[in-house]
Amino acid sequence: MLDSLSKMPIEMSSDTRRQLLNAVTDLFLLDQEPSELSKEHYGEIATHSLNHLDSPERQAYAEQVAAVPSLPHQVAVTLAGDHDGEVARLVLKLSPVLTDADLAAIAVSQSQYHLVAIAERARLSSGLTDILVERGNRDVLHTVSNNEGAAFSDRGFDKLLERGGSDIAISSALAARADLTPDRATRVMRIVEELNDSGGLWSKRPDEAVTLARQARQQRLEVKLLQSELTEGTRSLDDVIAMLAREDRAYHLAQVIGQAADITTEQALRVLMQRDVSGIAVTCRSLNVGTPAFEAVLTMRVRRLYFAQKNIKDDLRGYATLDGATAERTMRFLKMRTKLR
Repeated sequence: MLDSLSKMPIEMSSDTRRQLLNAVTDLFLLDQEPSELSKEHYGEIATHSLNHLDSPERQAYAEQVAAVPSLPHQVAVTLAGDHDGEVARLVLKLSPVLTDADLAAIAVSQSQYHLVAIAERARLSSGLTDILVERGNRDVLHTVSNNEGAAFSDRGFDKLLERGGSDIAISSALAARADLTPDRATRVMRIVEELNDSGGLWSKRPDEAVTLARQARQQRLEVKLLQSELTEGTRSLDDVIAMLAREDRAYHLAQVIGQAADITTEQALRVLMQRDVSGIAVTCRSLNVGTPAFEAVLTMRVRRLYFAQKNIKDDLRGYATLDGATAERTMRFLKMRTKLR
């Protein structure tokens, strides 16, 4: 059927194309694991139809498919690169189909609105943040500074301080990050205190920036204490995971999971914040994390990744049926594969 539809004539009205696209999309989304051939035919229909739709129609379609993991790659790229930022926004922010290369190409060529949407993604590589801090305006710099899932190279971090360090809102966002190394934390804290003393651009109490920075530093120390308690066995892993998830401390949660699973914090953050739940489910099951603690993790993911609440029940049912021994073997295989790379 999709093969036949993909060969339909191009002399169709915009309204007919919109109706066709809606109908075929509904059909396509019913298949949880479409074949490559189905994806190819659907991709042809979608990309050809999009060229004939106006902005509101393209935006409505983009909002429907933005987070779909089976969306054909070319469709995701087409939507993400749309000149209308409202069409591109959710796809840039949520699509698991877009690669770093796709996002980088858009980041060097599209508008600041596009860059803000990229900066809102749950995870950003240091290569992408290098581009964002080089090209981005204040809104982009502020967004990426607040994004705990954004990694920064030394060059990118230096450039961010150079371009946004004099803006106390950006410096404060950096100072509150959970992933700061001691050297970076010291540098940012010094800037925040200097700006605060000179009456920097801060819309609330003059000392709030410093207070937030100190609270963030206290949290960084706290997570080290929690990790020590876990090592000594004086605190249960479930308690720590549930607490950090409920407090929405994704990076600290990744640190704890990474230590417990013997993987890097970056690897733990990747599985925690990717849209596919299987990675974090396997990791938690291999650690014998209980259902209540895992539910807290899922609830945090709903907040961060804009999932529907009903997904929690489905994912919990899947977690309950996940075999612990299988999860452990999977983790051993993944760690071995990582070491061999």
